Amino acid sequence: MSFSGIPHAAADFYAELEQDNTTEFWAASRERYERDVREPMAALVAELEEEFGTPKVFRPQRNLRFSRDKTPYKTHQGAFVGAGPRTGWYAEVSADGFRVGGGTYHLEPDGLAAYRQAVAGPRGAALQRIVDGLGEEGWEIGGSTLRTAPRGMPRDHVRAELLRHTSVSAMRWIEDADVVTTPALVDRVREDWRRLRPLVEWLGAALPA
Repeated sequence: MSFSGIPHAAADFYAELEQDNTTEFWAASRERYERDVREPMAALVAELEEEFGTPKVFRPQRNLRFSRDKTPYKTHQGAFVGAGPRTGWYAEVSADGFRVGGGTYHLEPDGLAAYRQAVAGPRGAALQRIVDGLGEEGWEIGGSTLRTAPRGMPRDHVRAELLRHTSVSAMRWIEDADVVTTPALVDRVREDWRRLRPLVEWLGAALPA
């Protein structure tokens, strides 16, 4: 399937799912999900596979084992291309629109220790420059954070803000519908993922394999 854009119907589907997140709605709307959401997203990341790697289109069901929220379905469709341990590029469509990003997620203890060591040491200055540059361009620097610097790290460290992170990401919305709903989205996502390559590569090099 060649990529022709993410249709407006994808956002419409998720707006309705947010109002009626039930197995009954899903059963009645499964064909819409496949046609308007999953197939276009799979086609998009397939176009980028040669440069960035094998993509994963996430399943729509939520993991309810440890969640108080028992609604059965995710209210977004994400796709991920791994570039290292828990590190890579991301794309997502939801009722709010379409966004892209990259970084790392939910670091295990050994990965988190390696990340903190790298941030606190000389190599951390490069990450600070990368993150600052992305922020100046309008990227939202996110990820889970601690309230204060982690134990063993000085609270007044020059990179205390980065040390508080337990995951790091940069995300931004692509708001132009004339891009999102057309084949032009491939080039836009490619451009944005390339811009995030320094972040992804820094994290990949810092984390244990």
